Amino acid sequence: MVNSFLKYFGMLLLLSINLSAQSISVLASVDSSDYLVGDYINYILEIRAGKNIEITTPIIRDSLKKVEVIKELPQVSKEENNIKSSTFGYIISYYDSGSVTILPIAVRYKESGITEEKIALSNPVTFTVHTLQVEQQADIKDVKDPLTIPLDWKFILLVALIVLLILAASFYLYRRYKKKKAEQPVKKKIIRIPAHVRALSALDKLESEQLWQKGKVKEYHSNITGIIRGYFEERFNLPALELTTSEQMQQLKRVPSAESILNTTNEFLNNADLVKFAKFIPLPSVNEAMMKQANDIVNSTIPKEPMQVEEEVQNV
Repeated sequence: MVNSFLKYFGMLLLLSINLSAQSISVLASVDSSDYLVGDYINYILEIRAGKNIEITTPIIRDSLKKVEVIKELPQVSKEENNIKSSTFGYIISYYDSGSVTILPIAVRYKESGITEEKIALSNPVTFTVHTLQVEQQADIKDVKDPLTIPLDWKFILLVALIVLLILAASFYLYRRYKKKKAEQPVKKKIIRIPAHVRALSALDKLESEQLWQKGKVKEYHSNITGIIRGYFEERFNLPALELTTSEQMQQLKRVPSAESILNTTNEFLNNADLVKFAKFIPLPSVNEAMMKQANDIVNSTIPKEPMQVEEEVQNV
């Protein structure tokens, strides 16, 4: 350590002498003279020159080919007492044992008013890299057994207790969530198909079956009157399926919105009664008229209010 200090002090002294004589000096140094293989080594190159000196940035890496350059440090420049200084730093390493010498670095410069370019050389830097010392005569030792960490039962019980508390809390919250969800009613929107839509659809289906064309006249008249009577029950809230034709007409007369269909309904139901009970065989035109009358009865009593959407509460 003392030798390194004396060496560095001597370099500084030499630098001062050279600077006074040449107005420029170049000093290269490392932070120690002895290293182990793979150690990081700080290599510093400092250039000091007068204000009248113009320096060309040196190419330093070419002189560091013997070593491994780990990192290039930022250049530091400053000026003090009319002396400009520039410091270049590198972190280097060497992966073999022996003495290593970094050759002098050439720095090109010009003096003010002189076109001739000159060269200033740094000092060479030498350091020694060592491997780890191995005792050749020492006995070969067995590999050490793995370390056994003693069990701390108090710690284990504490961890187990914490885990059980977390599991219990999670189970409780889950059960509470399921119970709360089960108690909440679920509203389901139900669209009620209006009576006239249902009736007109049934009439279209009956007409497509062509019962009277196939000789099933009585069945045709029974079905068509059943559709209209069912329509009256749903539309006017009347027990139409249980009433005779005369009773049905008496009930319809009490419904204001059915006033426009009284005559058509009376004719429609009486024609059907003749076929069902008097074994009357109607002409094809009568059968066709029955379908037209049925459609007219429904279309003439369609309510003006819009279709209502109901909400039905269900538990799931």
